[in-house]
Amino acid sequence: MSPIYFSFSSAFILGLMGLAFNRSHLLSALLCLEGMMLSLFIALALWSMTLNSTSCSITPMILLTFSACEAGAGLALLVAATRTHGSDRLQNLNLLQC
Repeated sequence: MSPIYFSFSSAFILGLMGLAFNRSHLLSALLCLEGMMLSLFIALALWSMTLNSTSCSITPMILLTFSACEAGAGLALLVAATRTHGSDRLQNLNLLQC
């Protein structure tokens, strides 16, 4: 495994571990998700560049578009949760209460 692929794999695993173990705030969970998506984007872009194929060159841009939509929806949920519950702590958010 080359050092470049190892660094992107470790960045994805680090984001996944941060998402699994650090569940105190919604903002930190969204940042971990964003880091995972960006590491996937860079790895997919490098993979399509090494293939030298034009059919796979649009795939990283589609992933980046979905990542931007995910970030926008996550920030909207963060603002809505902060307005209704007063904080972004995940322990205060109960899905059974409306």
